[in-house]
Amino acid sequence: MQVFGPVPSRRLGRSLGINHIPPKVCSYACRYCQLGSTLNMSIDRRNFFEPSSIIAEVGRKLEELRESGDPVDYMAFVPDGEPTLDLRIGELARGLKGYGVPLAVITNSSLIGDREVREDLMAFDWVSLKVDGATEPVWRFVDRPHKGLSFDGIMEGLRAFSSDYRGHLETETMLLAGANDQDDHLEALAAFLSALSPDVCRLSSPTRPPACPDVACVDEERLAVATAILESQGLNPMILNAYEGDDFTRTGDAREGLLSIMSVHPMKEAAVARFLREEGDDMAIVEEMVASGDVTRTSWRGDVFYARNLRKANREGGR
Repeated sequence: MQVFGPVPSRRLGRSLGINHIPPKVCSYACRYCQLGSTLNMSIDRRNFFEPSSIIAEVGRKLEELRESGDPVDYMAFVPDGEPTLDLRIGELARGLKGYGVPLAVITNSSLIGDREVREDLMAFDWVSLKVDGATEPVWRFVDRPHKGLSFDGIMEGLRAFSSDYRGHLETETMLLAGANDQDDHLEALAAFLSALSPDVCRLSSPTRPPACPDVACVDEERLAVATAILESQGLNPMILNAYEGDDFTRTGDAREGLLSIMSVHPMKEAAVARFLREEGDDMAIVEEMVASGDVTRTSWRGDVFYARNLRKANREGGR
């Protein structure tokens, strides 16, 4: 299943998710990734799924949602890997335009030095660009990039894209205590972001269990300092740490619905319980999924989270 949701999003309202990358194929192995460790590090763009099949699946889902009166604010490309690794992402985006729902994409920016990637991103109405590090050492520590990537090439690509793009442009920075939250780095980050002239600069700290257990979250005081530093450069920072809620749309198939959502969006226990109640089921289903190894259960900072076991999904070649 390449289409899931709609799911509640802190950035996009209610978004219909499009997962067009196989499990954990990515150009980064970010220390904070909520989906766990990268399984296949790659910077080679290639075909993964046939765009026409995804376009048809989206069409069927949108029709179901219209009939049920369930609103969709965006169609969002938020796979469990880096979306621009899909060689046909531009073709897919252009094919979805006919449905009349705005298109969004969240990219880690790693391939934006490639002119063809920038051209593909132009097809989207809303683009979020990750910028975790304003210096190469910070970038390498936080994002742990593929060895073939060039920091300077990415920074130049970000500048080139922002100068040509006419849609809604956001940046996103994940702040980790002791890694990229120091004042001097925040000042360098603000100076770079100001050259991109984004509509919004999102600042966040991990809200779900990270790939590396030693990751330390920044506190509200540091987030406030970061906000003030970005504002001093004329930027519009917004903190992205609020909980997005539990309003996940019913699918008619509780097990497959949970797996599709958890592939890209680890769920709190309360959200899982509510989803299952609305499907007419109970927690016995997710307990069976944990026992079979399809889903992992993790306690983190006082909450219990459930996530798709992407390592197993990758072995089995499925979603």
